[in-house]
Amino acid sequence: MSAQEKSMRIAIVAPGGVGGYFGGLLAKSGEDVAALARGSHLAAIRQSGLRVEGPRGDDTVRMDVSDDAATLGIADIVIFAVKLYQAEEAARAAGPLFGPETLGISLLNGVTGPDVITSALPGATILPGCAYVSAVIVAPGHVRYTGAMSSIVFGAPAGDGAARAKATDFAERCRRAGIGTEMTEDARSALWGKLIGLAANAAMTTAARLPAGPLYGDPEIMEVVATLIAEATAVARADGATLPDDIEETWLARLKGFPPDMYASMYHDIAKGGPLEVDGFSGHIVREGRRLGIPTPHHAALYAVLKPHRRGSPPVK
Repeated sequence: MSAQEKSMRIAIVAPGGVGGYFGGLLAKSGEDVAALARGSHLAAIRQSGLRVEGPRGDDTVRMDVSDDAATLGIADIVIFAVKLYQAEEAARAAGPLFGPETLGISLLNGVTGPDVITSALPGATILPGCAYVSAVIVAPGHVRYTGAMSSIVFGAPAGDGAARAKATDFAERCRRAGIGTEMTEDARSALWGKLIGLAANAAMTTAARLPAGPLYGDPEIMEVVATLIAEATAVARADGATLPDDIEETWLARLKGFPPDMYASMYHDIAKGGPLEVDGFSGHIVREGRRLGIPTPHHAALYAVLKPHRRGSPPVK
């Protein structure tokens, strides 16, 4: 960022794995980053900064952090990076961050998050988006990421030149921070495009309690994975998503290329006994499949395995 260029006030709700990773990169690049956090994570960031560790380095950055959005002031951009089941609560808590010109960007998994946030924040401009990164909180104030994925896609504001200019500015700042960024006119298709692979990976690594290596190197397991991807693709297209012709092959290749020790974040949730996003992953695919007349037996089976844990369960021994 040049000496003459004003930093952008970017609020992260909340600085967990995904939010902490992107917020950390933006803060390192010189942006004015604030974070809405709570508990021991909040205390650690306030005292020592946020540590972001992974293949690209090990950095600790400082940022404004609070559990009260009113103390953080109005932001230019508000990034939502929470679990689907936290969306409504997080949106209400983030209300004071929004002024008339603030843009919210939902980086929640699945396809339903932007609608939930919009309903909780009437009048706010919320852009649908998705993130590609594998990152988790390993200790309070410490986020670790794996692999080379580092990108976001979000929807372009419609019919508002000033909002579009701000979104374009934000995208460029993300790129300068090392985050691959795309602004799209068809965000819903982008959300479905991610969910197709995400839902398969989340269901498999969580149900099997195993990382990518043992799963995606096994031809018989990959037959099941391919069917999960095909089911989700069929539902997405029936729902109106425009997807590349080779999206199934692309996702299969991507999963095979994951680091052998990579789990979906949903595995980390079940391992610590926390709630799961499965209702918004395989559950959503199954429900939409029924509505649209698309059979989804493989997703239905894995959803049945994971559904009893969706509100939390005893930690894995």
